[in-house]
Amino acid sequence: MSELTRTLKYEADRVQGFGAEVMSVPGCEKLESCIQCGTCSGVCPLSIYMDYSPRQVMALTRDDFKHEVLQSHTIWLCASCYDCTVECPRQIRITDIMYELKQRAIREKVYPKRFPIPVLAKEFMSMAHRRGRITESYLVVRLFLKTNWLTAFGMWRLGLNLIRTGRFGYFQEGIKSTKEIDDMMDTVDNLSINQLPGAGPVPPRTKA
Repeated sequence: MSELTRTLKYEADRVQGFGAEVMSVPGCEKLESCIQCGTCSGVCPLSIYMDYSPRQVMALTRDDFKHEVLQSHTIWLCASCYDCTVECPRQIRITDIMYELKQRAIREKVYPKRFPIPVLAKEFMSMAHRRGRITESYLVVRLFLKTNWLTAFGMWRLGLNLIRTGRFGYFQEGIKSTKEIDDMMDTVDNLSINQLPGAGPVPPRTKA
C-alpha cells in the first residue's frame, strides 16, 4: 500500500515573519505586489523540473512557508537567466529573491543533502576567502568528494583534456594577502545597497 503524503498547507506550518524578512532585503521588496499571474513559471526554462514552480515559491515565501521554500529543489535549479524578472508585469526581481533564498538555505544548512549546486557555492566562496583566487581543478575535486565521488570516473577524459589544454592547473593559486578580500566580502555581506553613496531607487529591468 502506497504511503499518503499531505499536500495541503496549514497555518501551523508557517514561520511568522519569514516573508517580511525576505522582503526587507534590497531587491526583494516588490514581492508583496505579486499577483500570482504565473508569467514567471511560464517563461522559466527549467520549471518542468522543479518541485515548486517559481509562482508557487513566490506565494510560499510571501505567506511565511519557510521550510517548504528553503528545502525545495526549485531555488537551486534557477539558472539565473532573468527571464522571469524581465517578463514580470509587477517588476518583481524574482531571480534576486531566489538568490536570497539560496543564501538563507546555505546559512541554515537546510539544502538537499549532497545536492551539487549548494555544495559548489559554499566551496567556491570558501576558496575565495582562503586563497583570493579560484583553482578550478581543486574546486571540482572538493565538489566530487562532498557529493558523489563516483561521478568523477565518468568524466576522467574531460578532466584530462582540461589539464592538457591548460584549463585545469596542477597547483593551487592564491594571492599574497587575503585580508583585503575578506574585508571586501564582509562589507558586501553586511552593507545595504541603500547605504552606498548616490544610491537611489533601482530602475526596473527591460529587455535588450
